Amino acid sequence: MLNVVFLTNSWLASFNQPALCITVAVLLHYFLLAAFTWMCLESVQFYLALVKVFNVYVPKYILKCSIAGWGIPALVISTVLFINKDFYGDGSHSESNPFSNFCWIQENTVFYISVVAYIFFIFLINAAMFITVLLQIHSMKSRTHKRSSFWRR
Repeated sequence: MLNVVFLTNSWLASFNQPALCITVAVLLHYFLLAAFTWMCLESVQFYLALVKVFNVYVPKYILKCSIAGWGIPALVISTVLFINKDFYGDGSHSESNPFSNFCWIQENTVFYISVVAYIFFIFLINAAMFITVLLQIHSMKSRTHKRSSFWRR
């Protein structure tokens, strides 16, 4: 959906309908955040599969992942819309090229907080999960090597 909204964004912005542009910008923002949230949930799944291998039963796990994957971005979007719906809109008003318009976040502060900081936070979580998994794999490899050298002796 992120790709579909992104590819149709300029075309829809060319209609010069503020409500349509706000809707497209909100959808683009939502699906971008949802994509990164699901990427974060994949890293958590990676951690659970490789580090917490045994006794990892989470009741209604898929439901909880779905609520987090679709709900957290919805909370961010709802907060931005609650503060001011005019943060979204058409950034370029060029009459010579109607397809240069693009519906997106208009306020830089909102962009940095609701997109850049969000993605940076997801990146930190993913990096932490990745390092933890690498350390776990390394410790398993060293334990296996110690056991095999013991049995060789």
